[in-house]
Formats: sequence, structure tokens, C-alpha cells
Amino acid sequence: MQIRLDVSASRAVQVSASTTAPFPLQHHLKRARLTRENLALFNKMAKKKGNSKTLTSVPLESTLKSSSTAMTTSTTMSGFATQAQKNGILQPRCSKPPSEYKRYVNKVEGARNEATMVYEVGKKLLKEYDDTGYHRVFNQAFTAFPKDVGLNNALSAPQPDFVEGLELQEYRPFPVDEHVSGAAVYKDDPFSLVLPHVAGEWKARGKDMEEAKLQSSYDGAALVYARNQALSYIGEPDPPGHAEVTTFTTDGTNLNFYAHYAAQTEDGTLEYHQYQYASANVKDSHAGHKDGRRGLRNQQDHAREQSYSLRDQLKGHWKQHGSLHPIVQRALQPTHDSTLDKTDAVQDESGYEVVEQPCQPTPAASNSASSSKSVPPVNDYAGQKRKGLAIPQVLP
Repeated sequence: MQIRLDVSASRAVQVSASTTAPFPLQHHLKRARLTRENLALFNKMAKKKGNSKTLTSVPLESTLKSSSTAMTTSTTMSGFATQAQKNGILQPRCSKPPSEYKRYVNKVEGARNEATMVYEVGKKLLKEYDDTGYHRVFNQAFTAFPKDVGLNNALSAPQPDFVEGLELQEYRPFPVDEHVSGAAVYKDDPFSLVLPHVAGEWKARGKDMEEAKLQSSYDGAALVYARNQALSYIGEPDPPGHAEVTTFTTDGTNLNFYAHYAAQTEDGTLEYHQYQYASANVKDSHAGHKDGRRGLRNQQDHAREQSYSLRDQLKGHWKQHGSLHPIVQRALQPTHDSTLDKTDAVQDESGYEVVEQPCQPTPAASNSASSSKSVPPVNDYAGQKRKGLAIPQVLP
């Protein structure tokens, strides 16, 4: 018995047992006998043909995917940023960080000169006080500062971008400008700042911060000189290496903090030291912005406390002794304080002894009570009292 597979009207395909591909075209068309072996082989070939049709669809889908992938843009190719933004990926400038920080970054990036930087950074970072007699002044020369007192020989008067302190009227009835050399910083000004303890220098974006550091060293030396004159008047000098005057420098991105003190050399020359005790990047991250802002306001609070404390000491001393003291004309010569021998100290990598000392000078005995109560309470922007500024003290 035979079976004919119709391909055309009168032809059929005979499949041999050795065939491995469905319907090979190279074989002659022959009749296949209807046997069990041929039927089994035919069924097997039919299954293979069905599987091959299923498999052929996979490369087609893969080809479509490959053609789609070839049209993508890598991160290094032109147009990636635009496409990423269209996809909803926002860059930092377009993102939504905390509002105060975002406004600060936008203002600093848009500041084109130093004056603009002073204004934009100052109003965002500096703290404002409600005291009627405690003020700030921007970019004004110390016209009343005495000439040729050593630190300013052959130099023009200091002119910090920022300085903050009590005004002359706060010392009444004590005529501080008549008794303490360098106390009042502005000439012929009844509201001149007196004995400020903080100053600052700004630079525009990308400008020389080393120059700002040099300027702040001069500012700090002038403030230290005046403070030492005041302490010499009441007979209570700061211990050697004790720093209460501070300055800062900034270009809107970097914010550096410095402390200043005077020390006497072996040959008796008075030198004015400046050392950096902290720094912060206030532009590139929100955390850095908060740290720098807090540090600057701590510095302002510390200077304010020192200004009130020194004022109270001077007024208390003047009430006790009247006008017995002539105006102090010489620079304070630091002397060794035996109490420092009892202070725990450690040696740092620069060869200085870092001494932990209180930030405030010891008030006059007769005025200690009034000094502790005369400074209005200081609150930070969150309404909580701010911790005092930790300035490491150095003993040369």
C-alpha cells in the first residue's frame, strides 16, 4: 500500500530516512511508501517545521530592539543634558532644595563684583541685632586710628569690608576715646564704633582669597591693638596667646574664620598673630551652608559679648578711679601669667601649646555682677540660645 503527498496535481515527495531538513529541494520528487517508519519520520519532520517557524520570530523582535538601541544618546554625547531634562531629570540649579539655600546659591552665582557679593552674602549669612547701640559698618576706613603705632607704620588706615561693635554713646559718661588709644575708629563721629571685636573681608567669585586673608590680618591686628590698649588702661591684660578678636574672609563659596592675638618676641618686639580655626563651604552643599552660617553667627555673638563685657569693665574702672589715668599711648606688652603654668596644655603640630581658656576676660571685681547682666540675650534664627564660640587659644 502506498500514499502520495500532493505538491502539485501529479507529483509527490518521497522522504528518505536519512533526510535531516524538511522537504530538501535538492532531492528528486518520489513517491514514499506508506510504512510505519515513513509515517513516524513524516510526523517528526512536521514538528520540526513548526518549531522552526516559532524560532524565526525571535530574531525579528531582537532586530527591532537593536535598531531602537542604536538611536539612544550616551552621557558623553551632545544633546544628553537636553534629553535628560525632557525625561524629567533636573539638574541642581533646577531642583528644589531648601528655599533659603537655593536663594543663596542663585544670588552668589549671579554676583559679578565684590560690592554685589558683600550685599548678597551679608544679608543671607550675617546676623542682625536689635540693640540700639550695637551696629555694623561696611567698607569704611579707620580714620581715627592712631598712626605709626608699629603695626601700621608706612601703611594706610585699615578699611575692613565689614566691622561690628558698640557706638561711642554706649560708653557715656566714660570718655573712652580720650583715655584709650585706637578705641574709636572713626574721626569726628559722635556715633563712631568703639573697640569692635569682629571684622570681615569679601572677594568676588574667583578672586584672590589670599589677598583677603592678608587684609583680614591687618584688620585683626588693629582690633587687637585697641583691645590691648583698653585692657592696659584697667590693668588687666589678656594672658599671652589669648585670642578674643576674630575675623572672617569669604568669596561666597568659601568661608574662613580667623582668631587674632598679640605676642612679644625675645627682643621685645610686639607681633600680631592670625590663625585659622575653622572653615566651611557655604555654597556647594546645604550642610556646608548651615555649618558656615552657624559659625559666622557664633562669631558675631562672641564679638558682641566681648564688646559689652569690655565696655562694662572700662566704665566700672573709670567710676572707681575717675580720670586719674592719662590716655594710653603705648602698645600693651604681654607678660607671663603664672596661672598658665597650671593650665593643661598639649603640643600641636606647629609647635604651639593649645590651651583651653575661657573666651571672656576676667571682669573687674567691682563690676562682675553688672557685666554678667548687661548683655541682652542672644538667640539664633531658630529661637534657641546659641552656644559660645570655641576659639582655640595658643601660647607662643
